[in-house]
Amino acid sequence: MSRRVSLPAADDLFRPTAPEPAVRAVPDPPNDPPKQQPKGPSGRVRHDEKITVYITSQELMELEQARLTLRGEYGLAVDRGRLVREALHLVLAELEAEGEDSALVRRLRES
Repeated sequence: MSRRVSLPAADDLFRPTAPEPAVRAVPDPPNDPPKQQPKGPSGRVRHDEKITVYITSQELMELEQARLTLRGEYGLAVDRGRLVREALHLVLAELEAEGEDSALVRRLRES
């Protein structure tokens, strides 16, 4: 008699337990046209999308300093993500309003 314990294989542990739904390469178009959401920062909601942005240590220090200034001088407790979303909203709104004359276009052309 063998003293080895018989364990299930990985295929047994990670097998699908329900039939897989049919997956389409291109999703069906929605029946109703999407409602135009007002433009603006999303604020404090659960966010479904994520991006990674690499910044220098100096830029991170400036972001933290801005966050601490908002908290200390203006009583606004915001996290870095919200601060970045608000700044992004301001830049994109200016781009839409001013186009080629926006600070974003000018700065990107200079770099």
